[in-house]
Amino acid sequence: MRLLEKLNCAKSVTVWEEYRHPAAFPSHGDCDIIMKSPGIPLFGNNDGRITGQADLFLRFCDNVTIGVTGTKGKSTTSSLVHHILRENGVKSRLIGNIGVPPFDAVEELERGEVVVLELSCHQLEYVQASPRIAVLLNIYEDHLDHYVDFAHYVRAKENIFRFQRAGDVLIRGENVTEIETFPQIPKLRGKHNLHNIAIAVSAVSCATHIKSVQQVNIPDESALNAACSFAGLPHRLELFAVIDGVKWVNDSISTIPEAVVAAVEAFPETDTLIIGGMDRGIDYSVLIEFLQNRPDLNVIALPDSGHKIAEAESLRSHTELRSGLPRKEIYKARDLSDAVSHAKSVTKQCCVMSPAAASYGFYKNFEERGENFKKLIIN
Repeated sequence: MRLLEKLNCAKSVTVWEEYRHPAAFPSHGDCDIIMKSPGIPLFGNNDGRITGQADLFLRFCDNVTIGVTGTKGKSTTSSLVHHILRENGVKSRLIGNIGVPPFDAVEELERGEVVVLELSCHQLEYVQASPRIAVLLNIYEDHLDHYVDFAHYVRAKENIFRFQRAGDVLIRGENVTEIETFPQIPKLRGKHNLHNIAIAVSAVSCATHIKSVQQVNIPDESALNAACSFAGLPHRLELFAVIDGVKWVNDSISTIPEAVVAAVEAFPETDTLIIGGMDRGIDYSVLIEFLQNRPDLNVIALPDSGHKIAEAESLRSHTELRSGLPRKEIYKARDLSDAVSHAKSVTKQCCVMSPAAASYGFYKNFEERGENFKKLIIN
């Protein structure tokens, strides 16, 4: 709104809040452009007037843009790309879903500065342009409460490359070979983070072949050295405390089953796992299968999805048969405070909170959930 007022480019601006009633969508006579807030679900409305900050930024910004999306890992990977560029003397700006709206950066951008743009599915849904370098990390079932179906969600993600032109670059996560050796031990844990590093290095390498005002020429070895100094982001496999020899890990960003599996694999010493949150109807069979083969884990289940998993007949009836070992208890906690209290009584080595669920309905966002977890542990 501030930018629109400064540019004086709109005859009038109306704030419309009737998004819950599609039938009341503004008519063509009422407006020419509809600026949608990313978090508002429109469930497939294909009105050509719909746009947003990410769309307009990609269409009209002249700076070289590296766009990053994926169900998981986009914040870490985009931050890694930005970190590698900055550590190697390249002017870079990190914006988008990471917390800085594109329009907030428009007036401060310098000519030749590389823009690293983290893009959510919501920001991508109505774009009509794609970044010069597009990174699509992965696509898993998620955010189905905002989309008609999974195919609609996939289509939104794929908009990151749908409008690319000749000379632009697409990096798909499944096509990037993992880096197995590093100049020094990276601070990021987990096989998935080694993959994120490999993708970030690949994106930076691609930037060297795109002509821009500022020359980008970073050898892979220099990129790897910079990646190894990246400390990671809060709430993403965050080892925040070691108390009486017990490690406490905050992975509040986890909203899908695959993230839980990756978290436990990153901390193989895990003996207690806290799962659960808002139930959005996603398929938890991957997580149930994993837990069937890990009867050694103390599982603490939060409402609502955690209780649903705990009550799964396949988990309760087949675990002992599959492993040959009796299942440790699955504790159904009332809330996070109750879950932490129980975790403190049963954990001997490492407790990981990796919910595999959204925080909404219980917390404002995953950051608030993670901060609450840390306070409950430390206090």
